[in-house]
Amino acid sequence: METKQELQTALEETDLWIEDQKKAWFWEKWTRLPFKLLDKITPEFVHKKVGAFLDEMGSYIQNGGKYLTSQKMVYKSIEKKSGSPINSIEDITKLRLEEMDMLSKDLAGSRRKAAAVQGATTGIGGLFTLSIDIPALLGISLKTLQEIALIHGYDPNEKKERIFIIKCLQFASADIVGKRAILDNLAAYYDGEGSTNEIMAQIQGWREVVYTYRDQFGWKKLFQMVPVAGIVFGAFTNRAMISDIAEAGSFLYRKRRIIDRMRSIEEPQSAKS
Repeated sequence: METKQELQTALEETDLWIEDQKKAWFWEKWTRLPFKLLDKITPEFVHKKVGAFLDEMGSYIQNGGKYLTSQKMVYKSIEKKSGSPINSIEDITKLRLEEMDMLSKDLAGSRRKAAAVQGATTGIGGLFTLSIDIPALLGISLKTLQEIALIHGYDPNEKKERIFIIKCLQFASADIVGKRAILDNLAAYYDGEGSTNEIMAQIQGWREVVYTYRDQFGWKKLFQMVPVAGIVFGAFTNRAMISDIAEAGSFLYRKRRIIDRMRSIEEPQSAKS
C-alpha cells in the first residue's frame, strides 16, 4: 500500500481536478437553450422513449435492473491487466492506486470507442434515431461508472453505491452551480457517514438526472438530427460525453479510495495512542 504521504499527495492532485471542475465556462449559460427549443418540434415518440427510460433509471437505483454489470467479467479483466489474482472486492482494494488509475484509463478508452460506434450508428437516421441514442448512451454511461466503482473496490450491487454512480452521472453533466451542490452531497460518502435514505433524499428525484443529462448535451446533438451527417456528429459527441463521464467517475472514486485508505492508516495509530 501507499504511504500516508503518498496518499496525501494523490489526494491533493485529485482535489485540484475537482476544483477545476467548479470553474465556470463561458458557454454554460447557453448550452441548454437548443434542446429547449428543439423540444417544441421533437416528435411525441421521442418524448415517450425518454419517459420510458426514466422509469428504467428508477429501477436501476432500486435493484440494478438490466443495467447491472457482470462483476465476474470485470474481475477477470482486472486480473488480466493487473497480474494479481482477483476473486472478490477485497482483492481489488489491495491494488495500488496507480494500478487503479491505469485500469480506469484503459476502461475509458474502450468505452469511448463503443460510444463513438453507437453515436455513428444512431446518427444515420438523424432525428428519428435520436430516441434510440439517448437511452443507449445512458446505458453505456451507467455500465462505465459501475466498472469504475469495481476498479476502485466498491460494489455497485449495493444501493448506496448505485446512488453514488448516479451522482457521478449528475456531476459530469451539471453546470457550475450543480457541480458544487453535488460535491456537498458527496461529503457523506467521503466522511464515511450518512445513511442510504439520507443520501437518496439528496438526489432530489432521479428523473432530474436524465433531464439534466439530456439538456446538457442538447446543443451537441443539434447536428446529429441531420440524417447521414449525424454519423460524424453522433460519433464525436458520444465519444466526448463518455470521456467526461469516465473522467468524473474516476476522480470521484479515486478520492474515496484515497480517503478510505488514509483512514485505515490513521485508525490503528489512534487506537495505539
